Amino acid sequence: MEKTYNPSEFETEIYNTWLSRGYFKAEVDKSKEPFTIIMPPPNITSKLHMGHAFQQTIQDIIIRRKRMQGYSALWVPGTDHAALATEYMLCKQLEKEGTSKEEMGREEFGKRILKWYDEYKGNIIEQFKRMGYSCDWDRLAFTMDEGNCRAVRKVFVHLYKKGYIYKGKRIVNWCPKCRSSISDAEVEFKEVPSHLWHIRYLVEGTTDKYIEVATTRPETILGDTAVAVNPNDDRYKDMVGKNVILPLVNKPIPVVADEYVEMDFGTGVVKITPAHDPNDFEVGMRHNLEVVKVIGDDGVLNELAGDKYCGLTREQAREQIVADLKESGNLVKIEDYSHNVGHCERCKTVIEPLISSQWFVKMEELAKPAIKVVEDGEVKFMDEQYKKTYLNWMRNIKDWCISRQIWSGHDIPIFTCKDCGEVIVEETDPAECPKCHSHNLEQELDKLDTWFSSALWPLSTLGYPDDTEDLKYFYPTNVMVTAREIINLWVARMIFSGLEYVGEIPFRDIVINGIVKDANGRKMSKTLGNGTDPIEMIDKYGVDALRFSVFDGVAIQSDSRFSEKKVVLTRNFINKIWNASKYVLMQIEGVEVKNITDVNLTKADKWIITELNKTIEAVDKKFDKYDIGMAASDLSDFFWTKFCDWYIELSKCQMEDNKESTCATLVYVLTQTLKLLHPFIPFVTEKIYLELPNHDESIMISSWPVVTESYEESAIIDEVMNIIRGIRNVRAEKKVPDNKKIVANVIVKNSDLYADTLKYISKLSLISDLKVVSSEAEFDANSVVLTYNDMTIAIPLDSMVDSKAEAERVEKEITRLKSEIERSEKMLGNAGFVSKAPAQLIEAEKDKLAKNQALLAELTK
Repeated sequence: MEKTYNPSEFETEIYNTWLSRGYFKAEVDKSKEPFTIIMPPPNITSKLHMGHAFQQTIQDIIIRRKRMQGYSALWVPGTDHAALATEYMLCKQLEKEGTSKEEMGREEFGKRILKWYDEYKGNIIEQFKRMGYSCDWDRLAFTMDEGNCRAVRKVFVHLYKKGYIYKGKRIVNWCPKCRSSISDAEVEFKEVPSHLWHIRYLVEGTTDKYIEVATTRPETILGDTAVAVNPNDDRYKDMVGKNVILPLVNKPIPVVADEYVEMDFGTGVVKITPAHDPNDFEVGMRHNLEVVKVIGDDGVLNELAGDKYCGLTREQAREQIVADLKESGNLVKIEDYSHNVGHCERCKTVIEPLISSQWFVKMEELAKPAIKVVEDGEVKFMDEQYKKTYLNWMRNIKDWCISRQIWSGHDIPIFTCKDCGEVIVEETDPAECPKCHSHNLEQELDKLDTWFSSALWPLSTLGYPDDTEDLKYFYPTNVMVTAREIINLWVARMIFSGLEYVGEIPFRDIVINGIVKDANGRKMSKTLGNGTDPIEMIDKYGVDALRFSVFDGVAIQSDSRFSEKKVVLTRNFINKIWNASKYVLMQIEGVEVKNITDVNLTKADKWIITELNKTIEAVDKKFDKYDIGMAASDLSDFFWTKFCDWYIELSKCQMEDNKESTCATLVYVLTQTLKLLHPFIPFVTEKIYLELPNHDESIMISSWPVVTESYEESAIIDEVMNIIRGIRNVRAEKKVPDNKKIVANVIVKNSDLYADTLKYISKLSLISDLKVVSSEAEFDANSVVLTYNDMTIAIPLDSMVDSKAEAERVEKEITRLKSEIERSEKMLGNAGFVSKAPAQLIEAEKDKLAKNQALLAELTK
């Protein structure tokens, strides 16, 4: 094995070997139990970031272990077409080329989209391979491939014919720049410093009675159709049912009572604009209010806003309306106020909640079974708090807006006959109208929400809508690892989809991973410039160092902090593994290494095997709970502390007399530990494993360690280790040089048990003469005595300290302390110093004097 650890020399070669030998492939094998993970598909526009490195490595760790445990372990990779994101990026590219999608037309733009897919969908996959991911790459899926398109078409037709899909007007997240509705996941909230404008509305029929309203959006006042108060608010009880005059528009609008209003926010009165706020829309529905849409799809005020404001942008309208309110005497005051404002994740434009005609899926009936399987524990959130998040959303679910006003993505397969008005929804495109046989058919131009196809991911990746062997064998999958922000948008939809379309849950366990933040606890972002490029870390430190650094000691379902320093520390740990392995290989050179069951094990051998068993058991328990970060911590602690710091040192003490058992134990424990570490650090463990005797073709396909026989007498070594620690502490306290040997006397209560362990104490404590005595009477009078359960050790001071040199050292220290005490006393006795010096300085000098006096008293007693 090479002298130094240099991952760049072997990582690529090892990965290519795994690929060429087909180790990542999973087959339908009825003799094995399946274990399936479906990769959350990254957007094809994505570049590998630390979030991917964390989330996808969790899955790789799980699948590698299951493969070693003998499962037919399948990890299906894939990418998402991310219609809105892809279209946005392509439109930016077209803009640089001096054209646009409108100029190109739908057909040509569609061709460019397909070209974009081919060009970009492989980028992040190659980066995933660089991370060492053991996906079945032959099953690489894409949300726009032929099978996924058929699955989308089938379920759309299914839902439509059940009456679950309809067209209606609802409030959506509207991006005026992308000119499309977008999902909640595509809305990025930012805290924005703004204002709270207090506006007064004149009570109808009066000249001096007003209701004061506080709003963050004065530009939408033109679309107000009511003001609302809380029914329990005594301040406004007499106003409910009356009208107020809408400022600037001068039309009466009603005062309604609704529980939605928070009595302690602002004035306790809110303006209701049903066309431009989702909550206001619901209030409007409850009170049968008029819906007036004054902002158009382009983010510009329309004719319903009136001639003065028509054509103004939202920002221009806000400025003008505030000025007009002030001039009319209806602006009471302006307060500074910061609040979260939704922005389009892609183009960063402020989102406009907008009433829009869209296609929706009725969710009430679909949600019921999806609620039940989580309530009953059939689908289990590994972190209980996310179960509550899921159930709260599902119990209050709104209909799902599935249409997007874009040109890329899955078609909405609805055709309308232009001659007779017949609506046709089938699994294949119609050639003619089934009613009047006309060929004059028009397809819906809107595209489907990306999440519509993503909801089918566990099904479509395994062959749905066909009844494939993969689907029968690998579905339901075992675990879904994903992010908390898409529990509602994706996890919930996958659950109801599995239940609705095949009658089974899509997965059994749900692991919600935390966010990887920077060293200061801030979310990594381009804006802050605090992101870490995983590829850069790999180039500097190797894949294994990066992989292990994001897990060691981390609770994976909580947010964690990442820094390059962690990668450096992990690299040091891997160096330790490398060097320890070189020691083992050096010891077994020319030796026929036997199985540990065929040799006479020493107490030290039995101790490390017992400690290994404890570690295997602890790691398995943590894996079963997906507590992967703590499993990593257990492994690093075992290898570094138990194996390297202790057993390797103990092995040096017994190698001469017990070479056969020592070599067998070194190889056995190292091999098993490499297997335990393999899911985390696959490359270095493979490299070392193949250097060891009696290895399989690859560590990847070797068997996962199991607990074997443990030994009660291993506790004797625990006692020996305590004794060695105690002696080392005494040496440190007495400042004994590291290479200086000492002598000691020892009383052993049970000599039969400890007879063969005294060599460990002697060699690891640097004792040249460890003399066994029968009583404390034989101890040197001037000794440091250490008492343990089965041993008492006396270390003569003379063996640790050179009396003459120590006396000289003490004399010098006494002289120094006397000088310091004299100096302090003079300063504190100086009236000028005491009257002028800061109190803090005087106190510090008093503390120094007291400390030095105490040290002098100790040395002269």
